[in-house]
Amino acid sequence: MRDRFTVDICVTPISAFVAVYLETYGCQMNVNDTEIAWAILQKNGYTRTKEVDEADVILLVTCSVREKAEQAIWNRLQHLKALKTRRQQDRLPLRIGILGCMAERLKEEILHREKLVDIVAGPDAYRDLPRLLAVAESGQQAANVLLSLDETYADILPVQTSAGGTTAFVSIMRGCDNMCSYCIVPFTRGRERSRPIASILQEVKMLSDQGVKEVTLLGQNVNSFRDMSEVQFQSAAAPVLSRGFSTVYKAKPGGLRFAHLLDQVSRIDPEMRIRFTSPHPKDFPDEVLQLIQERHNICKQLHLPAQSGSTRVLEAMRRGYTREAYLELVHHVRDSIPGVSLSSDFIAGFCGETEEDHQQTVSLLREVRYNVGFLFAYSMRQKTRAYHRLQDDVPVDVKQRRLQELIAVFREEAARANEAMVGQSQLVLVEGPSKRSASELCGRNDGNIKVIFPDAEIKDAAGCKALVRAQPGDYVLVKVTSASSQTLKGVPLCRTTLACSTA
Repeated sequence: MRDRFTVDICVTPISAFVAVYLETYGCQMNVNDTEIAWAILQKNGYTRTKEVDEADVILLVTCSVREKAEQAIWNRLQHLKALKTRRQQDRLPLRIGILGCMAERLKEEILHREKLVDIVAGPDAYRDLPRLLAVAESGQQAANVLLSLDETYADILPVQTSAGGTTAFVSIMRGCDNMCSYCIVPFTRGRERSRPIASILQEVKMLSDQGVKEVTLLGQNVNSFRDMSEVQFQSAAAPVLSRGFSTVYKAKPGGLRFAHLLDQVSRIDPEMRIRFTSPHPKDFPDEVLQLIQERHNICKQLHLPAQSGSTRVLEAMRRGYTREAYLELVHHVRDSIPGVSLSSDFIAGFCGETEEDHQQTVSLLREVRYNVGFLFAYSMRQKTRAYHRLQDDVPVDVKQRRLQELIAVFREEAARANEAMVGQSQLVLVEGPSKRSASELCGRNDGNIKVIFPDAEIKDAAGCKALVRAQPGDYVLVKVTSASSQTLKGVPLCRTTLACSTA
């Protein structure tokens, strides 16, 4: 059905010398969406500017996971309103577009609120951007927020937003079927569908040829990947979930699974690190854990989003596991991958959460001792099951107090976990100068923890007699001398390679 905000006229994109300014909010998927949108616009003749004052078109790639993320966009639009008014006075039109999850969730409100926004495009409508912009050139508002059952942008190679960067994100699937009661993602990004493996491998190979040294495979539920693009892939049995885990949907048979993809991606370039996010704890078969343990270029770092330490709250969240099942998985992961670094997500103050439930989350943080954490106060989202079935009954001040307690405990335990690395040598992928000091370099170790060290002349493990200075994209062996909850500091020992350091 045609969207009622889309004007049904024949339009030709007016893209020559039209400068586009892109601004990204939210998760890594939105970074990748920005690259996809820009690839489409670039192919249609648009130019890009890094200066908002030079733009003919301003596109905001938005997030709807929390109310705070949406408020940031409303605040940004107020700033852009003044710019658009000045442009109109100078007879230099400025078009503003809202892309992504917020566009999907709040299309009508965005279009009607102060008539500031010209185009609205949901996560599955980026191919339509040139047409939408052409409609906007005629002075009409235009929108396309139709969700797709098959759109993966598999044939579009994203244009990296940071040319010459050492790291990149590669989207392998879109949407989510988990239907956790607090989560808006299935309603803003639709149901799960996976890219064909061939197109993913093509993109990773291209990034390797460009000198990228670390790729993160992205998806809302990345390890439930299922490539059904070829007939011979369709006869495989449905996967077996981790012990003690369940889903609200029936696991689908057929398709090449995540373990196969991870195996193929890791073979492309032995000097390229591979990460993936965000997984669901239910989807960690032993073959994935074994592959991570065996391959030197698959990072020994896993994201295991817990959300709560209380079985009662986990049930209300529809997470499909108990506290005990989650902890059993953590122990199994650590037995399978010695030295693994763990990160997690937690929500403070979910519907009905009691003080006892909160204390169980505190104790989980202490028991697991995560290296990296992402913690947030609960924010009720329309359309979700919690919105329709539960009460947002934890007061705001209680949510904030519990959140601060969780953050304090996380930092305390992460500091202890990181302090265990003092005196050890860590392999660091150099990303560039430290933000705090031009005389220091910054990078990340295998566990995705930031490491800072002096920018000094060092030996080269390849046998070069001359001393060298590390550059972005180099691997440097660093001896850790101090640690905090978020950062390691150390002294550089030598420049090396991923393969040599493993050997």
